[in-house]
Amino acid sequence: MILVYTHKITPRIRYIFKHILTRTLLIPVGFTSKVAEFVAHNGPKLSYTKSPLGNEFFIKSNDLLFEQGVNFLDINIQSWEDVPCFFATGSQATVPYDIFAASFYLISRYEEYLPHVKDAHGRYTASESLAFKNGFLEKPVIDIWAFKLLGRLKEKFPDFTYNKRTYKYISTIDIDNAFAYKHKNFIRTLGGFVNDLIRIRLLDVWYRFTVILNIKKDPFDTFQRILRVKNMAEIQTIFFCSVGDYTTFDTNVSASKNKYRLLIKELVDYADVGLHPSYFAMQNGALLKKEKERLESITNTPVTKSRQHYLRFSLPETYQQLIDLEILEDHSMGYASHVGFRASTCTPFYFYDLDFEIQTPLKIFPFALMDTTLNDYLKNTPKQSLGKIRDLRNEVKAVNGTFITLFHNESLSNHLRWKGWKRLYESMIKIASS
Repeated sequence: MILVYTHKITPRIRYIFKHILTRTLLIPVGFTSKVAEFVAHNGPKLSYTKSPLGNEFFIKSNDLLFEQGVNFLDINIQSWEDVPCFFATGSQATVPYDIFAASFYLISRYEEYLPHVKDAHGRYTASESLAFKNGFLEKPVIDIWAFKLLGRLKEKFPDFTYNKRTYKYISTIDIDNAFAYKHKNFIRTLGGFVNDLIRIRLLDVWYRFTVILNIKKDPFDTFQRILRVKNMAEIQTIFFCSVGDYTTFDTNVSASKNKYRLLIKELVDYADVGLHPSYFAMQNGALLKKEKERLESITNTPVTKSRQHYLRFSLPETYQQLIDLEILEDHSMGYASHVGFRASTCTPFYFYDLDFEIQTPLKIFPFALMDTTLNDYLKNTPKQSLGKIRDLRNEVKAVNGTFITLFHNESLSNHLRWKGWKRLYESMIKIASS
């Protein structure tokens, strides 16, 4: 155990020290505000306060972890051995930056509580973030800082036994549209035909016709292939299923359709299944509850995982709703428009609620990239996308973190806008799980 002395033990201090020391570096941590207890401790120890007590391992504290609520902060980005950092502490400290306060600022999503301009879907945008503005969105800087701290700790306490965490990979699949053409009701099918004809999309008309007549397999029905890849690579795979009612933004087949219900039941037998709340559930707790109960009635198991549709969430309200419904994991932490690390970490972390100043039981799993980001927003080719995937994987592997990707069953279809992308998923799995 490493003992931390600070002049005041706050919930923020407990939260971020446990995240960096225990969850990231696997070092148990204890806290004290008594100088005598700190001096008497024979094991590794560090002080986190305004000035050192002696010649101990010392980190000069920023005020952030002793405050409550949210305030505008003046942040000056500098470089710590070629890594962006902020909250400089001066030469007295063993570490020249208060990486605990900086990590808390980023991982709590402090900046998302401040006034900001939202996009058309009501989302916080990457371009508003400190990481994007300062060029470190594609680096898990919190993990990098943690391992730099570990290097200093090993120099100071060489006889202490340090454990090493292992790299992990999680493949997540969003089911926005389980089927492209099949199992839609008569009105939607007829409307699809008419719409394609009006827009002179004859190829679409042909695809729709051949699939409905069972001449060809529905192109979005790629689930057996995904499960086959999962079993061959022995990777954890999570499917997030949408079961909301039809809207402009929610166009999946109805959850009352027997074929879709059977598909979900089959997925539960071979992989993890979570909820993909509908577009408007972000602002409607009753709707979110209804959809959770609907999915549970299909799976006959408690639903404990979720990812917001369109990645629409607002802090802290959306996460508070998930906690009220006993959701234990959320996988929405990422941007639609850019790849990278929205919370600047590749380590799953517990949501810290700045409204109530508490660590909550909701665990956040930040993903590093999404297929639609690469194709629709960044306009990358499959080959370019594979290079970006490899770069992000390398960043995560360098700190033995958790690499999480977000794909859709549609992107394996080789259909329409996904032409040429069919093999990217399998190529990515080889890179990610190697």
